[in-house]
Amino acid sequence: MKVSRFNTYLYMTLFFCMVLIACSNDSDSVGKEKPSEENETNESANAQDKEQPENNDKDQTEEEKEEELEEQEPEYYISEETATVLPLDNANENIVLLTIDDVPDANAVEMAHTLKDLGVGAIFFVNGHFINDDEGAEKLKEIHDMGFLIGNHTNTHPVLPELTKEEQTEEIVSVNNRVEEIIGERPKFFRAPHGMNSDHSKNVAKEENMAIMNWTYGYDYFDAYTEPKALTEAMVTGKGPEAGVDYSLLKPGANLLMHDRDWTNKALKDIVEGLQNQGYEIVDPHLIETS
Repeated sequence: MKVSRFNTYLYMTLFFCMVLIACSNDSDSVGKEKPSEENETNESANAQDKEQPENNDKDQTEEEKEEELEEQEPEYYISEETATVLPLDNANENIVLLTIDDVPDANAVEMAHTLKDLGVGAIFFVNGHFINDDEGAEKLKEIHDMGFLIGNHTNTHPVLPELTKEEQTEEIVSVNNRVEEIIGERPKFFRAPHGMNSDHSKNVAKEENMAIMNWTYGYDYFDAYTEPKALTEAMVTGKGPEAGVDYSLLKPGANLLMHDRDWTNKALKDIVEGLQNQGYEIVDPHLIETS
């Protein structure tokens, strides 16, 4: 009987020892899982740290590109007498300049995307009354963010010589102020409505450090050229017989006038490619001297 009780006691003791050992192992196992979770967290954090410099590098690259454009030495200038784009030194002479007036109305943003896809530049001349509201401001910013230069085309598109000096100043400077509010920089080019400047408007433009320009030719404001095919033919050849121009005005350095119009928007791609097929390079406006 004593032996039986002793054996029972021995078995119970061994059982409790095994339970204690098992609990100890479970405790060790739980303790070992925590470092694993911490390692995963650390690895995730390290991965994020590795990604961050790449994003910074991308932002830095974009900023450097913008700075490079600003730091580029001018290769061309605008002739005040003829409005043509002339080389300063040994730059390519066989170029034309694209300009689009009366923006941003209904078509300017789409026109900017077309030019962007074609890899060519242009100057977008803004009327102040188009950018007084948020919608117009957003359009202008989108055009500028695509890399296009913005020009001043006055606030209300008046005949400047018919205004007082004070009114002319307001028409020009108010646009520069508003454009700067939207895109962070002032226009570098000025084009008077109807191509009609006064001595005072020229002085104001120069005080605002803007290059003054008219144009060589443009046809999209004539009724006969409000159809895309007819307009393309006129712009690519330089001839506008229905506008009284039965000879070509297309030449190296030509300053081409277009407007924010539906038919011009539809013809734009063919106009650019037609000019390029004749050997003309579309000049980058960033390379034109302003002041």
